[in-house]
Amino acid sequence: MNSMEQQFLEASTLMLAGMVFVFAFLSLLIIFINTVLARLAVKFPDTIVPSRSHSNKKKNKVASGEISPAIVAAISGAVTSYRQQHSQPPSSTPKAKK
Repeated sequence: MNSMEQQFLEASTLMLAGMVFVFAFLSLLIIFINTVLARLAVKFPDTIVPSRSHSNKKKNKVASGEISPAIVAAISGAVTSYRQQHSQPPSSTPKAKK
């Protein structure tokens, strides 16, 4: 029985040592990658792209959520036309056999 206790103690010690080793390795890897990235960011900075301001009032209304009535009418007409072209007469649904 003493031998089994020693094996469990040895197994738990190895498991703990392995977990500590993996945690330390991953921590050092993260620190190394962040250091390299910080040095590269100084040498190769990201370019800042200026954003375009919308001078057209219609585009600003669409961006703020206001849609012109002409667009709503066009979409409604397209949906109605599509439904008329693709509508099929309702077929009788077959009843499930028991």
